[in-house]
Amino acid sequence: MAIDEAEVAHRAASDAELIAWVDEHDDLLGALPRAELRSRRLIGRGTFILLFNAAGELCVHRRTLSKAVYPGYWDIAAGGMVAAGEAYAQSAERELAEELGIRDAVLRDHGRFFFDQPDNRIWCAVFSAVSDAPLILQSEEVLEARFMTLEEAQLDTRRRPYCPDSLLALEHYLANR
Repeated sequence: MAIDEAEVAHRAASDAELIAWVDEHDDLLGALPRAELRSRRLIGRGTFILLFNAAGELCVHRRTLSKAVYPGYWDIAAGGMVAAGEAYAQSAERELAEELGIRDAVLRDHGRFFFDQPDNRIWCAVFSAVSDAPLILQSEEVLEARFMTLEEAQLDTRRRPYCPDSLLALEHYLANR
């Protein structure tokens, strides 16, 4: 499957964004371009938003093929990197609006955890929200989305590739809700 030109441009802009750079204790060190954080194996901040509908079903979505990390994988959570000068909650609100078109949803904070893989080192803030507003998918980042029960989602993670960081976010949520 070919990658759309708009996705390529979006990826280039995304790689250049200034991201909060932190240490192993989540202490802020400054800001660096996203691509530099990855290439130097430095630690950034990220948000994970578990979006539920009023029936208690979880929104899962498939990432575009242009994503730098886990392209084409399924994802349990909306979210992304925290921009320079941005708080975790601000990032969560922005990412939920950008990726899924959900605005003004009340976010519940479920704490933080550290995720450490060679190509993805991040302090992760986990949030949840409930909304029945129609999804408006960001075409440069999301191929498709659907709601399913938690049990169905957990079964689906055994059949398809899912982002390992968002799976840990789900575990963190379940342990801290």
